[in-house]
Amino acid sequence: MKNSPSSPRHSSSGIQERSRDTVHAVTRALAVLDTFQVDEQPVSLSELSRRLAMGKTTVLRTARTLALAGYLTQTEDGRWRLGPAAGWLGVRYQTSFDVDNVIDVLLRRLHGVTSETAAFFVREGNWRTCVARVDRHTMTRVHLRVGEKLPLDKGASGRVLLAFSGQRGELYDRIRRSGFYISTGERDPTMSSIAIPVFRASRELFGALCVSGQTDRLNHETLTRHLKPLINAGAELSRSLSAHGKAPAS
Repeated sequence: MKNSPSSPRHSSSGIQERSRDTVHAVTRALAVLDTFQVDEQPVSLSELSRRLAMGKTTVLRTARTLALAGYLTQTEDGRWRLGPAAGWLGVRYQTSFDVDNVIDVLLRRLHGVTSETAAFFVREGNWRTCVARVDRHTMTRVHLRVGEKLPLDKGASGRVLLAFSGQRGELYDRIRRSGFYISTGERDPTMSSIAIPVFRASRELFGALCVSGQTDRLNHETLTRHLKPLINAGAELSRSLSAHGKAPAS
């Protein structure tokens, strides 16, 4: 099976391209740190240079600066690995990590990009539960409440949760291949939605991220345009989860 759109792995070059309003030396340093993978053996200067598409002199100067601060350590044979300061930073992150807050921030950002309702669902037995939601600001009635239990076999998020829990069937095979599902009027005839799975670092299913709205406003083409920001939000959540295993409060 292909990697899901919310895979936690991300490129170092992505850090360098996120904003023009950055200090290049800091951006380079973060890119060097980001290139190290989990459980990886020390990495040679040549390999770091190749991964980062940077000259060896630049990488070496950056690595030595990081080593002075304890974020990298050089082995006796000249290779590089993460240093104790990087580990301590990780510990502080884990201690302060609040998965519910992370989800809320991402949903607000997703709502800001799509101008539609953004929600996160988890599976609880034979049901799906909405654990967080940011609504589109309209005068229409509320179709969903946080904590509400809904059927798994109706709606985009439920179908995604079933598919990536191993549900058999041609429909679920297609969802696993595409990595998302679009629902039109399955649970509520006036509503449409698109959802993707979110995984922990261990590839264990964590939940489903969803954008939804009224069918007369959200046709298939419009929902498909929301796929990219949905994938970006899912990938960011997966990266956050890769450093912490805490589940959201339901």
